[in-house]
Amino acid sequence: MAGNDLEGLLGGLLGAGRGGRAHLLSALLGALGSGSGVGGNALDGLLEQLRDGGLGDKARSWVSTGANDPVSGPELAQALPYQALEYVAEQAGVSPETAADQLAEVLPEAVDKLTPDGDVPQGSLEDALTERHGG
Repeated sequence: MAGNDLEGLLGGLLGAGRGGRAHLLSALLGALGSGSGVGGNALDGLLEQLRDGGLGDKARSWVSTGANDPVSGPELAQALPYQALEYVAEQAGVSPETAADQLAEVLPEAVDKLTPDGDVPQGSLEDALTERHGG
C-alpha cells in the first residue's frame, strides 16, 4: 500500500525513534493529498493548507534553507481541516489535540528535510524520497 511505503520512507528521513511521528505525518499527507487538486503532491497540498490556515510564514521558513520557525499544536489544529486531524488522530489512536501536538514536533523538521534545496520536490513525494535515498 502506498501509505505504508510513504510511512517507511518518512521514517527513514526522520531517523530512528521517530517512527510514530512518521505514521502521523504519513496519515496527514494522505488525508490532505487525496483531496487536493495539486497534481498528487501531498507536500504541496499540506503547504497550501498551512498557507490558507494562516501559517504561511512558518511553512515558508521550513521550506527555505534558513532556520525553521516552531509551530504549536493549537496553531496546527486551527490551520488544518478538522476532518484531516481527526483522521490522523484515529490512525494513531490518540486525541486530535495530541495528534496536533505531535505533528507540531515533527512537521518543521520533516518539511525542512523534504525540501533541502529550498524547493518543494516535483512529482510524487514517494518518488522524491526514493530518489533521495537511492542517490
